[in-house]
Amino acid sequence: MDLDDEHDPSGSPGSSTVPDLGESLPLCASDPRWLAVALDDLDAIHADHLHCERKAASSALSLIRSYPERTDLVTAMARLAHDETKHVVQVAQLMKRREQAASYDHGDDYAKALRDHIRGKEPERLLDRLLVFAVIEARSAERLQLLAGALPDPKSAALYQSLATAEVRHRDIFLALARDTSPATWRQRAAQLAAIETEILAHHDVRARIH
Repeated sequence: MDLDDEHDPSGSPGSSTVPDLGESLPLCASDPRWLAVALDDLDAIHADHLHCERKAASSALSLIRSYPERTDLVTAMARLAHDETKHVVQVAQLMKRREQAASYDHGDDYAKALRDHIRGKEPERLLDRLLVFAVIEARSAERLQLLAGALPDPKSAALYQSLATAEVRHRDIFLALARDTSPATWRQRAAQLAAIETEILAHHDVRARIH
């Protein structure tokens, strides 16, 4: 599930040795009711998950469109988008095995609420986009890990474990880019957005969705 790249000991976002920066993003735990709700409607979870992976690829590509001058970002996002597209294929294959058709994307008010806090002026806008994407990847990783530990089908559980591991790596790619974008302020802003996410979840219905 890792992005293909030659070894780079610098730990830059485009390398295969992205540093673990998760401590800079102190997210709260998901509502304990979420897992039971998710397991009770796995069709809804898988259908939503398919679109989450699709939108993650699109988000990475949108950064390339917005910041083509950032060679490090372009390289990292091209590879991340490729990785997320592979996840779309894997989730689609899981759904096919379950004889489940895909459904329309019903939107994601969680992600929208986070994006509402992205500042409008550069370079703060780039920093916030990177950190919001990191928050979303981190929340996805947590919930995919919960599913991996609870799914009764070993093949599905193994897939979700591998996807959770990949999402942690994606979180750290975004955090490393944020660190390089604003070395003096990225940790403070990451903590602010983590607190904002806690408030968003506190007013968010518990439902069979990844977010």
